[in-house]
Amino acid sequence: MNFTWNVVQMDRKSADGFVTTVHYNVSAVDGEFTASTYGTVGYTEEGAFTPYSQLTEAVVVGWVKDSLGQSTVEEALAAQIEAQKNPVQLSGLPWAE
Repeated sequence: MNFTWNVVQMDRKSADGFVTTVHYNVSAVDGEFTASTYGTVGYTEEGAFTPYSQLTEAVVVGWVKDSLGQSTVEEALAAQIEAQKNPVQLSGLPWAE
């Protein structure tokens, strides 16, 4: 299963460039099955400050993974894919199959 973490957008303070919110997307692919999640993570001005112009996607993705718990998110997406592979509920009409 392949997981892809992306930063979609960031909100920052205009005065100093401090990033207050990161919008992210995580997707999982296992063959023909896919699952994804989108969300935001908020940050407060505590600890080290990296100037906005020096941020890279890899650095910010690292923040998101640390904030959310990488394994927690990836396990949830893997569970969604597993549910697609082995559904517990089906829909349809017996005369239309």
